[in-house]
Amino acid sequence: MSMNNLLTSVLMGAALSVSAGLSAKAVVGEPAPPFTATDANGKAVNLADFKGTPVVLEWVNPGCPFVRKHYDSGNMPATQAKALGSDVAWISIQTSGDSTAGDQLKTWQTDKKATPTTSIVDADGSLGRAYGARTTPHMFIVDSAGKLVYAGAIDSEPSADPADIEGATNYVTQALDETLSGKPISQSVTEPYGCSVKYPAGA
Repeated sequence: MSMNNLLTSVLMGAALSVSAGLSAKAVVGEPAPPFTATDANGKAVNLADFKGTPVVLEWVNPGCPFVRKHYDSGNMPATQAKALGSDVAWISIQTSGDSTAGDQLKTWQTDKKATPTTSIVDADGSLGRAYGARTTPHMFIVDSAGKLVYAGAIDSEPSADPADIEGATNYVTQALDETLSGKPISQSVTEPYGCSVKYPAGA
């Protein structure tokens, strides 16, 4: 087994062990769990504020090699830009016990030329638990009516190797294109891959 595949197996296994303790309220085909949170600039963000606009929720951790795969290559910023160009809102979420992580997250996003609509530091883990976020990245799409229509991986190649992006199906772009066209989403649930979400101890 290559070192890359070994790393993938270990990190995905860790993610699955975390998921066993989650009690998600998010179910594809049902209304997305409502939330109010504080963004990285200290402003309140309410999912209801985006009613009438599709929303992508992206769980992110700048230190994760799977996240770096998609940011260092430019894939995640390009996916964000395409979504924003179609009047889709994009919320990046870092679940972390460090409530001061907002400044570091903003600096990192600027360095990577990321352009989310807003970014949230989910310090107590409540937002991640509501959605059952297991990995970074873990992607969710809420349609303009507030229904959760996609949950899972960003793409079809569960590795940390940027070379795998070119031949992968970008599930997020595919699902957004379909929902914006009024078509049924061909793959509404996929298996997320990446590093395990780091929930605060005791949360």
